[in-house]
Amino acid sequence: MSGPLNGVIISVTLRATMGRRRALLFAVPAVVLIAVAALLAATAHGGSWRPEFLGDFGFTIVLPLTGACTVDTDAGGADLAGRSDVFTAITDCAYVPRDTAYRISTPGGGRFALASARSDAEGLPFRHVKADEVQVEIRGAGACSRRVNNFGTPDVLEADRLIACEVFTPAGNWSSFPPHKHDTDRPGESVLEEIYYFEVADGPNGQPGLAYQRVYGTADRPADVLAEVRSGDVVVVPHGWHGPSMAVPGYDLYYLNVMAGPGKREWLICDDPAHSWVREQWRDEQVDPRVAAWTAP
Repeated sequence: MSGPLNGVIISVTLRATMGRRRALLFAVPAVVLIAVAALLAATAHGGSWRPEFLGDFGFTIVLPLTGACTVDTDAGGADLAGRSDVFTAITDCAYVPRDTAYRISTPGGGRFALASARSDAEGLPFRHVKADEVQVEIRGAGACSRRVNNFGTPDVLEADRLIACEVFTPAGNWSSFPPHKHDTDRPGESVLEEIYYFEVADGPNGQPGLAYQRVYGTADRPADVLAEVRSGDVVVVPHGWHGPSMAVPGYDLYYLNVMAGPGKREWLICDDPAHSWVREQWRDEQVDPRVAAWTAP
């Protein structure tokens, strides 16, 4: 499932539990492949690595979670400055075209996410998305306040099918709420598979953090997952309502969203009508200052 390794140690242990055999919880670093979207999250302890694990999955975004790296390809290259952690900084990233061999070098080591999507498109260039090009969005208010870093969305990055962003949710807040879905081709909704990769901040004495994720389906396409998630866990959502993502008190929550679908590259969601009213109360609430005080580079 991986290509030649040169001085890099990559963990690929995997566990999975299924909720009514419709949604999966993975503990990674591991390779996660669904019909259109794919993700690999790996820890590298220095050296260089040529990924070859995604087969016919086409374009790939290389995103540093921690640490810096260099991405070299025949179509171009970039030195990614990276970051020390996912909670306090935005990172730059690299977009690697389809059918392009590439190498990742990281003398200092780090954790890196490779987000990909199945594609037949050609002609898109290599791209270095700098940190100051990432569009920062504040969503919600009150206990639903969260910050979204849009580095791989249609407004920022030209790509085929692949959509990616990352979300910071302060301790005690809820995000991915109201619950929503994107699994039906109709006006106002697009068909997108989604992968959530989680990291949870430690406590003040290094206690491992935890959070929770909810996924549920419809009568025609059932799913029923309420999972405790910790750093390195992944929740796969091939269909159905998903949310909330719950940051428990004391532990900040980060997740990376990787989405892709068979149709037009649009991120159109449908709220669960039973909970859509929650958006109305945000009009009378203040944005959590832990989100509002944060500024992009």
